[in-house]
Formats: sequence, C-alpha cells, structure tokens
Amino acid sequence: MIKFNRNIIGKLSVATLLIFIMSSCSKPEQSSTTGWDYNNTKYGGFEVAAYEEQETGPGLVFIEGGTFMMGKTEQDVMYNWDNVPRRVTVRSFYMDETEVKNVDYREYLYWLGRVYGNDYPEVVKKAQPDELVWRDKLSYNEPLVENYFKHPAYQFYPVVGVNWLQANDYCAWRTDRVNEKILVDMGILELNTDQANDNNFNTDAYLAGQYEGQVRQDLQDLNPNNAGGQRKVRMEDGILLPRYRLPTEAEWEFAALGLIGNSLFERVIERRIYPWNGHITRTDDKDNYGEMVANFKRGRGDYMGVAGSLNDHSDITTQVFDYWPNDYGLYNMAGNVSEWVLDVYRPLSTEDVTDFNPFRGNVYKKKSVDTDGMILDKDSLGRIKYEDVKTEENVNRRNYRKADNINYLDGDYSSVLALSDWLNEPADKNTTKEVYDFTVSSMINDKTRVYKGGSWKDKAYYLSPGSRRFLEENQSNDNIGFRCAMTRVGSPIQAR
Repeated sequence: MIKFNRNIIGKLSVATLLIFIMSSCSKPEQSSTTGWDYNNTKYGGFEVAAYEEQETGPGLVFIEGGTFMMGKTEQDVMYNWDNVPRRVTVRSFYMDETEVKNVDYREYLYWLGRVYGNDYPEVVKKAQPDELVWRDKLSYNEPLVENYFKHPAYQFYPVVGVNWLQANDYCAWRTDRVNEKILVDMGILELNTDQANDNNFNTDAYLAGQYEGQVRQDLQDLNPNNAGGQRKVRMEDGILLPRYRLPTEAEWEFAALGLIGNSLFERVIERRIYPWNGHITRTDDKDNYGEMVANFKRGRGDYMGVAGSLNDHSDITTQVFDYWPNDYGLYNMAGNVSEWVLDVYRPLSTEDVTDFNPFRGNVYKKKSVDTDGMILDKDSLGRIKYEDVKTEENVNRRNYRKADNINYLDGDYSSVLALSDWLNEPADKNTTKEVYDFTVSSMINDKTRVYKGGSWKDKAYYLSPGSRRFLEENQSNDNIGFRCAMTRVGSPIQAR
C-alpha cells in the first residue's frame, strides 16, 4: 500500500499523482470476492483508495488509547462524590498540543469578518470572546480587559472568555479550513480568498456536491458510465480529515494523565495524582529541582511568588508552551486554564456511562432531506442543515430509539418514575424537569457542561485530571479555555 506525504502531494498535479499511483502498482489490485480489478474502468471502475493511515492534522498530537482508571486520584476535599474511580477504555485519538491561543482565535474572527461581516455581522458578534470576564468588583483588572485578547504581548497566551458553544463553532470552522487547504495543496481547488456568505468552503457542503469552488483539476472518474469525466473528492478517498471537536471528558482525562510514559508493558508503575510523577515541583531533573511544573495558585494571595524568586513565573495565564509537556507531549494539561470538554455534567456519570469510550451528551442527528431523500440546500452561511433523528425511524433498533440521550439512566422517563410516584404526579415523558430543573431542584440542567483541569487561579487540588467542574454552556470565565481533538480512524497504533 502507498502512503502519501502531503508535502509531496502539494507539488504534484492530480494527473501526475494518478500516474504515480498506477506506476507504483506492479499489477492491479483485485477483489477477493469477485476477482474483478479495482480502479479499472474496464471492470466497472470500482475505486479503492491506496491508504495506509490517517495523517496528523495541524496542531495535533497522536494519543494512543488504552485502559485506565478514570476518576479521582486523591482525597475528595470538596465532598462532591462525582468522580468515583472506574476502569474504562478510551480509543486512540488526536489532541491539540496546546490550548487554543489568542492569535488562533483572532484568525478565526478575522475569517468570519471577511466572509460574513458585510451581510451577516451577527455571526461575527456571536463569536466574539467576552473580554469583560477579567472584571472583578474588588480588583483593578481593566488593563486585562483592554489588552489581554488583542495586544501582541498576549498572542501566544490561551484564549479565555469563550463559552462552550463558541468553542464548538471554532472547531467546526477549523475543520473546514484544514480540509480546504488539503484540497488546495493537492491541486484540486485554487486558493480562493473571495469567498463570501454561503459561497465558502464547508466540508459537508463539498461532500454533498453543494460547493463548487474554483476548481483546478478534479479527480478522474473511473465509472465507465462517465467515460473521461471527473468527480469531486469523496470520503472514500481518505483525503479529507475527520472533524476537529472538543475532547470528551474521558479522552481529556486520559490524555492528561499520560500513562504511556508511566507503564512497563501493561503494568502502571505509579498511579499519578497529577499529569506527572510526584508532587507539584520538579524532582526528576537536578537542573530543575524545586521548579513549579504548572501555572496555578500556590496559596491564598500567592499567584506567582516573591519578587526575585517567582515560583511559577506567571501572575495570570502564561504562554501555552511554558512548563514541561506530559508524556504525550501535551502542554499545560494542569494549570494555566481549565478546559471545556464535550460532556453534559451529571454527578453520577462515572457510574452510569459505558466502559468503552464513556460519554454523556449524545443527541443523534442526520442531514435534513426532502421527500425524495435528497439533502436540502445549504443555508445562507453555506452549511448543511441537520435535524434530530426521529423515534419512528428507529423502532426496530436495539441500540437506541430517540435522538436525545443526555439523560439516559439519569433523569429520563424510566429513572423518574419513582420520583413521580413520591410526588404523586405523572411523569413527563418529554422533559427531565422533575430531576434537573435549574435553580429549583438542581444546580444543573441539560445545558450544563463539564470543564476539566486546574487553572492559574486554582489551588493544587484541581490540577488532578480526575477533578471535574461544570458551567452553563453559554457562560465563560477568565480561567476557562479549550483545546481541540480529532477522532482517529483505523488502527489504534500509529505507524512508526
């Protein structure tokens, strides 16, 4: 099988690439089912891509998955009892090497302004981080309000003031820009900076045939019914990358612990409390004995130590490459800023969720189609429309029936029956109001999301990857940022 390096691909035309593929195969590959040749117009033109493994997207680090004890690693000093240890398995995936930086988010806003700013200024406004999160009624933080996000002195600091919804939108935008660049580098599309409104590259729209772009040279179509024709890139070609997204809570915690550097064969040598062995100061390198290994609050009123001997060298956040990475090569998985993850918060999720890829928050969707089953036209922003799956479509399924599974085993109809009987009221099959009615019966609801890790304003307890906290998805703080992840397709082991 042939593995393609994009640095080489970017220098080749599509035609040259096809010649290279054909000349690299001593003989046509054949179907073990029919004996017919693959990628041969004479035999019907069924195409099978030469593919070895997934390329690593910009900014990402490969995280080899495995089993681990998810949950608390030290005494539960807050007595929340919401992170009971449980053994789970996490699939291999990719995660950003660092937190998303101010300069990254400004690039995002610039693109939105260039593409949507004239006709849809509300899109740009919606994406703006809340720079007022730095304000404190009894603290002088106006210089941070004015400078932190925009001044070049802070451009490599983590972005804050971004809520969970905005973080997800950023991930979607990043997916499209990376995939667009792949098609440009391959010579399929011309680089087009004149995109506006609905005429912008969107991965879903491109795959659905609803974005044309400035075509340089499409792929050859081997279907004999379209002799000599060309076609768009398809998912089956293995060219486009999966979506950037927020990591799940289990993924984030697994990556933070970095047990890959703390095990011998399948034996974990030491169950870490933090993303490193030992305590909160460096002890494994004589040149750095006693150095703080994360940016956090050492004690009441101590954010950086005494002048002349600053302990963590940072009063608020710090540059994303400061401090030492963990054994996966990830920076600041403890301290600097806490980070959003995908999950909806529930106190007992660690007891309820599946032990393989645990996650609470599934709302299954599908592309919206017309009565003929054709995908509906993209919206005014160039995006394909999605809708929740319908219960009547899934009556014969055993693995799920409805779209919204956020409250499965924890607030859904079956789990509130006893409470309804106790209240002498009928249970509502469509809501979970009786259990999760924000500020009435609970501090949380279906819009409450988990964030992980300690920050510059937290004490050492929250540096433990097992700690978990929550905030409404439309709110933000001066100590919460995020980093993106990407699903790994194929083998969980990366080729060396």
